[in-house]
Amino acid sequence: MYLLTAIACRAHLRVCKHLRMTIASGSVLSARHCAQAGHARNTLRWDLSPDEIRTMTDSLIARVKKVYDDVGSLNIENVSVENTLMTLANAKMDYASSHHVLAFPQYVCPSKELRSASTEADKRLSELDVEINMREDVFKRITALQNKQKDNLSAEEKRFLDRLVTLGQRKGLHLSKDIQEEIKRTSKLISELSIEFNKNLNEESKFLIFSEHELGGLAATFLSGLDKTAEGRYKVTLEYPHYYPLMKRCHNPETRRKMEMAFNSRCKEVNTTILEELIQLRAKVARLLGYGSHAEYVLEINMAKNASNVSDFLDKFHEALKPVGIKERKYILALKKRECLMKGYQFDEKINAWDLPYYMNQVEQRKFAVDKDKLIEYFPLDVVTEGLFGIYQELLGLTFTEVEQADVWHENVKLYSALDTETGEEIGQFYLDLHPREGKYGHAGCFGLQPGCRGPDGKRRLPVAAMVANFTKPRKDCPSLLQHHEVETYFHEFGHVMHEICSNTAFSEFSGTMVETDFVEVPSQMLENWVWEKEPLRRMSRHYKDGTPIPDELLDKLIASRVANTGLMNLRQVVLSKVDQSLHISPRADTAEVFAKHCQDILGIPATPGTNMTASFSHLAGGYDGQYYSYLWSEVYSMDIFFSRFKKEGIMNPKVGKEYRRVILEAGGSVDGMDMVKTFLGRAPCQDAFFQCKGLVNSQEASM
Repeated sequence: MYLLTAIACRAHLRVCKHLRMTIASGSVLSARHCAQAGHARNTLRWDLSPDEIRTMTDSLIARVKKVYDDVGSLNIENVSVENTLMTLANAKMDYASSHHVLAFPQYVCPSKELRSASTEADKRLSELDVEINMREDVFKRITALQNKQKDNLSAEEKRFLDRLVTLGQRKGLHLSKDIQEEIKRTSKLISELSIEFNKNLNEESKFLIFSEHELGGLAATFLSGLDKTAEGRYKVTLEYPHYYPLMKRCHNPETRRKMEMAFNSRCKEVNTTILEELIQLRAKVARLLGYGSHAEYVLEINMAKNASNVSDFLDKFHEALKPVGIKERKYILALKKRECLMKGYQFDEKINAWDLPYYMNQVEQRKFAVDKDKLIEYFPLDVVTEGLFGIYQELLGLTFTEVEQADVWHENVKLYSALDTETGEEIGQFYLDLHPREGKYGHAGCFGLQPGCRGPDGKRRLPVAAMVANFTKPRKDCPSLLQHHEVETYFHEFGHVMHEICSNTAFSEFSGTMVETDFVEVPSQMLENWVWEKEPLRRMSRHYKDGTPIPDELLDKLIASRVANTGLMNLRQVVLSKVDQSLHISPRADTAEVFAKHCQDILGIPATPGTNMTASFSHLAGGYDGQYYSYLWSEVYSMDIFFSRFKKEGIMNPKVGKEYRRVILEAGGSVDGMDMVKTFLGRAPCQDAFFQCKGLVNSQEASM
């Protein structure tokens, strides 16, 4: 996991995991509402007007309320699997698809008017979500059915019924009316504020202006891709394709300082206020429900189970990394001192936040001799896509074909159909939206748009997902070229896409990435390993000018560099995880102060005074609240899976790949994550591969 892209590349908010979570109570199949029962096609429309979005939202709300009214009015003695469980399941599937399609345009639509209409629809549907999840009359019928049905349910039906009961209890439906109403009011406000937090980030469009001298060290190809002012100075935005290359390559420390200051001050005033209110509101709901903290509340249904287990895991990892981090900081400080002497800069005897990415990049160049300028020339986006497709198809037994003249939301977006290679059956579809534009979601992530589950007629619905990223745009004289860490991001997010479209569950509640939050990253993290292996790297690379392969020497250096800066990169992840836990075990917090404290105490590098990184930490308002540790936690399992099965039996072994598709991807959340891992490994997981991959000598049984 890369320090600079830790948030960006992992946002996958599933992507907005907020979207994923609110969908968990859902009902109609397509944006057109023209998909009749039994139709398994992608009938999604993206040419909707604001009025159509509002009308469709009204219609969806009315339909869902009617279903819940009908179930809530049943005579308790007459509840059955058909009139209660399956009726709710069909409503949830309908709502899931419709809510996705109505809420998704806010992240990608070129029209600000449509983005605003989509945001408003998301707010209204999030309120509906709270309403239907707190229907005490429906909850009573569900619990009555649970007591009545002991032996006549399939394993997944029983899991679904138990899940509904558990979720009802976690919403306080067993508590007094007054407490229920307070929870409902507060939950609605939490949803509204979370949507507003992410909207502010999506609409951020600030840029800085620099002279050519101030951008010293940056490649001519980078500069040629920047817009200019009338005076010939360069406009540099805070979008990833501008920010990260500058922070890694620009020789001028003052330019880097200005950029880092601006980047970590995005939406600072408005989002700091929102986040600190969210922390208080979440703590309030947890308290009303009888939990000691919000962290304890959200962790109860995760693999980790409680905050103590998370703290122990992070502390052990921190201790293992601490000596490595000290050694890396010492080396970086020496590099900085040497450069200051050579270039006449004043040496302040410390590593600043704006120094870190720059000198970490130098570490890679000096210790591993990875020529980033040369390397990027071998990863044109089209070639990477072709190689990535080939690897995933061969591994999982799939065939991808582009859908011609597809209905898409922007001219650069493409739609693909995925077929099972053996049967020829279409199993799903996915969109690729890979370049930045104004108003677009600024990270990289996967959005589930339609669940892959059984419909009312018993037939599987066609799952649809979208991968959204912000890779450099192609120019007339140069195609879009990817840094290696962007190739890794591409592999990661596409892994989420596969999780979505391979899903084959009975209920939308378990479709695709609807798994425990601290397991959801496992499938995609596992697949990142392919970008560190020779054969896959060769398949997804060739020089953009003459098609020549990456020289062996450069490839070997790249692969060896996997452990470069491993201490500082992973300590950064510990910082973010600890910050998240600290904010959510407290009833209130000064977010900038908490972040600064953990940066200094764990990373050993101070946060820049006047900034507040948490104001743009989208995970905290995107469904990862109290759960950011999941990225590190799930790596234990993903690394064990890769090294114990794929590395041992062949990284392109289709037999292992198809077993992985069947056991892990198709199951979605219909099976506990730990049980899936045990089935695939044939044993309980352990941490050996996790520590070895980090370049750390440690071997211990996973205490999870």
